Amino acid sequence: MSIEFFATSLVVILLPGTGVLYTLAIGLGRGFKPSIAAAFGCTLGIMPAALASIVGLAALLHTSAVAFQIVKIAGVLYLFYMAWAILREDGALSVTKDQSEQSMWRICLNGILLNILNPKLSLFFLAFLPQFVAGGTADATSMLVLLAAIFMALTFLVFVGYGAFAALVRDYIIARPAVLQWFRRSFAASFGLLGMKLALSEK
Repeated sequence: MSIEFFATSLVVILLPGTGVLYTLAIGLGRGFKPSIAAAFGCTLGIMPAALASIVGLAALLHTSAVAFQIVKIAGVLYLFYMAWAILREDGALSVTKDQSEQSMWRICLNGILLNILNPKLSLFFLAFLPQFVAGGTADATSMLVLLAAIFMALTFLVFVGYGAFAALVRDYIIARPAVLQWFRRSFAASFGLLGMKLALSEK
């Protein structure tokens, strides 16, 4: 496994996106354990895109304008929904001690949906993974699966780190309602802007 793959993957994962924002929001609002559920959900949400690129289904999104638009519209609506949910007092950035199994599953499910409803994720894997498979590789499919698994593992570890950081500064922010409100509006605006960016994007 090349060092270039690890380095490139880390750079891509560390860049702020919907998964990072969601994990940070959960870490700030709910604490460290729920942020792990968020990180796990975002990581699981990568799997369909990775598998789609490996079996060639991502090519359908690339060639079919209708398929791409359907997934894109669903993704835009969900990003706007997340922006609204964060602004609510009992939303993703709410301060609560409720860490029941149902609540944790809901956090995980939201993370899964955030990535599943991003049509560009499958196109990213379609363009990204093959670059690290040497020409003439006997079992290219197995290598692509391995690369995708490593990318997902790195994603989970990095997102857990983001969640840990957010949970670490949680008490400081909770003690300052004005700061918490600023964070809530900032995260909501970020999700809204990401939704608008996706809505206006071309293939």
